[in-house]
Amino acid sequence: MKTTFPIFRLIRLVVTVLSASALAISAAANTPPSPAPAKSAPVAKEIDLEYLADLEAWRERVEQSLRRDNGWLTLAGRFIMKDGANTFGTGAGNDIVFPSQLAGTGPSRLGTLVVDGKSKTVTLRPADGTAWTAEGKLFQGERKLGVSSEKRDWVALDRISMHIIERDGKYILRLADNKSDVRAGFKGRIWYPPTLAFKTTAKFIPYAPGKTIPIVNVIDEVSDEPSPGYVEFTLKGKKYKLDAVGNDGGLFFVMRDGTAGDTTYRPSRFLYVEKKPEPNTPFVLDFNRSYNPPCAFSEFTTCPLPPKQNIMPLRVEAGEKYRKPA
Repeated sequence: MKTTFPIFRLIRLVVTVLSASALAISAAANTPPSPAPAKSAPVAKEIDLEYLADLEAWRERVEQSLRRDNGWLTLAGRFIMKDGANTFGTGAGNDIVFPSQLAGTGPSRLGTLVVDGKSKTVTLRPADGTAWTAEGKLFQGERKLGVSSEKRDWVALDRISMHIIERDGKYILRLADNKSDVRAGFKGRIWYPPTLAFKTTAKFIPYAPGKTIPIVNVIDEVSDEPSPGYVEFTLKGKKYKLDAVGNDGGLFFVMRDGTAGDTTYRPSRFLYVEKKPEPNTPFVLDFNRSYNPPCAFSEFTTCPLPPKQNIMPLRVEAGEKYRKPA
């Protein structure tokens, strides 16, 4: 199935601005080292403390971004709507039936979503007696919902939030439950210890303008994504390259390595360089900042899989691990 939707605008990491948390390593740094052979110096001594603090602060921002309201942990449903009227709520007679744990949040029919494919609009018609908000402000009567991938137009009713996404002419309701069991029971991301072995120097080689590469997602949809270029680097004495995708001001990579399905999420991990480097100029590529896609945390997302050229045979034992479900 061929599609052209901009999947990476949705799944690219959203970093919430938070104050940097201090790295609790000073006590260990001041403790006299135990006797050890000269060749086995602790790795921590080789890593700059300022770098460690910056990495820890980044990981904390990533953690808080995942835990936020309407974040990936809160997703509770993904419903493809038909053209015309779509009733929704927890009642069995609705076109879109919400999960039973939301029963009691308003009436069994919370309203109707009217899809107009010709005008490319979706209109919310709330049920009588319901009090919906948008950006924290109460609104009355009908409301057209934005479908832009640039900014999600969330509307909320108590613990329920929802917004609309458009995919290749289809309009999809994405539902969030801010009191979900998944969110409440989340134990936190888990990471490899920082290591300099996977903090390397790379070069960015741009492609000609207009270059695209096919990307398949977890439900076998294919999209032709713009690729600004690739990076070349060396790990463990061998040369590798990764194709970047997306067209913002940075470099976004979907990758897989030898740890996939063992200690890391099997389908893929992501790596994002916030500022696109100058062509053929050395820059730092840090796999300690590789992180899991939304699908590692929610079944209601459609994440991309790495192109074959981004599947590396070595074990990249750095960045985020995968906490397998109990």
